[in-house]
Amino acid sequence: MAGFGPPLGAEKMLKSMTAFAREQQSSESGEVVWEIKSVNHRYLEPGFRLPDEFRQLEPELRARLGRQLSRGKLDIGLRYRLSSRLQGEIRLNDDLVRTLRDLEREVLNIVHDGQSLAVIDILRWPGVIDEDSRDFTPLRALALDAFDAALEQLMQNRRREGEALLGMIASRLKEVRAIVEAVQQRRPQVLLAMRDKWTRQLEEKLEQWSSSADSGRLEQELLLLAQKIDVEEELDRLLAHVEEVEQVLQRDEPVGRRLDFLMQELNREANTLSSKSQDAETTRLAVDLKVLIEQMREQVQNIE
Repeated sequence: MAGFGPPLGAEKMLKSMTAFAREQQSSESGEVVWEIKSVNHRYLEPGFRLPDEFRQLEPELRARLGRQLSRGKLDIGLRYRLSSRLQGEIRLNDDLVRTLRDLEREVLNIVHDGQSLAVIDILRWPGVIDEDSRDFTPLRALALDAFDAALEQLMQNRRREGEALLGMIASRLKEVRAIVEAVQQRRPQVLLAMRDKWTRQLEEKLEQWSSSADSGRLEQELLLLAQKIDVEEELDRLLAHVEEVEQVLQRDEPVGRRLDFLMQELNREANTLSSKSQDAETTRLAVDLKVLIEQMREQVQNIE
């Protein structure tokens, strides 16, 4: 049987969808800080939190993101600080402030129980603060460079997490193989014990039908019962699915959806094995098998 070979661990191609990255860069124009959080998701779903001055970058940011990732829900935030030389002079629009206060008094005379405007509310009013025009072009360029660095950091972290998932799945696959082989080795013993049990039961029933047991009828009944508990096909399919999982893990492409499907197939065969089991030890092994498959399925949800 094929094993989990060294090339799989060495290539480290598996990527997790769960990761975090933070990148801070500075220049003469100021400073930018990116934070990217990524979790598992069926599709690629980025969410951007950008200052108004950087909104125009979003299409380009989405394009760069799409070239690197295919799945995952991302929370992407940008903070910035202008250098002192670009801060510009801030002036208060006195006339507008006075107008707001006059309007406030008129409204309060009408509604009576209203609340007065706080200073922070007035300062946030459009046009109250006049700022010299500032050139954000250099800082936007810095933000794009920093985003590429943050994205590369995120990819490295996703690969690192993927390597850990790879080791976990490889370990569980090895245990699945061992359980299947244990069931296979136990099958002759189980079948012999079941044959003796069924023979006694059927002989008793046949004796009730005739004075002498019909050996041909006995063999026919034994054959039908053996077919009902035959699990050779399930065991073969379990090993075939294990080999396919190992092959899929070596592909240099997103494999999460394929792995999820294979986990469902493994679970289906394990359930059939459990339902056909006529032996306490085989039932216990089938339960252990389902636990291993469920552990892998949970981790597969994080794979891109």
